[in-house]
Amino acid sequence: MPELPEVETTVRGLARFMQGERITRVTLNRPDMRRPFPPELVQVMTGAQITSLSRRAKYGLIHTDREQTLVFHLGMSGRWRIDPEEDDKHDHLVIETASNRFALCDPRRFGSVDLIGTGALNEWAPFAALGPEPLGDQLSPAYLKAALSGRKQAIKLCLLDQRIVAGLGNIYVCEALWRAGISPRKAGGRVTRPQLERLVPAIKEVLAQSIDDGGSSLRDYATPTGELGYFSTRFDVYDREGQPCRRDDGGTIKRFAQGGRSTWYCPKCQK
Repeated sequence: MPELPEVETTVRGLARFMQGERITRVTLNRPDMRRPFPPELVQVMTGAQITSLSRRAKYGLIHTDREQTLVFHLGMSGRWRIDPEEDDKHDHLVIETASNRFALCDPRRFGSVDLIGTGALNEWAPFAALGPEPLGDQLSPAYLKAALSGRKQAIKLCLLDQRIVAGLGNIYVCEALWRAGISPRKAGGRVTRPQLERLVPAIKEVLAQSIDDGGSSLRDYATPTGELGYFSTRFDVYDREGQPCRRDDGGTIKRFAQGGRSTWYCPKCQK
């Protein structure tokens, strides 16, 4: 599944070609993805000017001069394609401007598209429940200490809770916990302040580095221009079961199931 860095990379890639452009045509090649497309999507977006693009958690936002924002989620296998050389049967939504053609391709159709009034975005139910952005100033050791207080749930599962921190996913939580030297099994409420002082910058650093690398190209993901992200070549624990810990501490990366997902960690250095 594309996570925050992949969505951020997608938004930045689209912005280079979309921002300031006027939409000349919108085509729906099927009635739905994970759920039906908004019935007014074609009418509202055709002729609208794209004023800016942004991201909230794992959602991409395309803002228009009509005070309407197209909100997309890439689901498990979605990606945008810019000026594809040929059509794909999984191109479910196509947006055209005078200069380019943008196709939202999603083979598994777990993604979604919504149309929300720009002024009402913060009150939209999926956004209203979200915690702070991990790359923003609101995510601090003090905030996490308060948010995790008394929690018996494992710290890894707490960090995946979008109500606590918005946008964190399995890959980057595993990587950040390794960098901070914290066991993914440790109860959230028992993570110490010194550990949180390491964890917050580790979260920010691993996300920023992955964005700089163009994300992690796993399975179907590629940037809108077709480039492959290469952060996956830097994984310290994710998908490295049985390999030696990069800290050269004699530890071996282990994997176990946690909350329906795989967790990778080093039992030697993560306490």
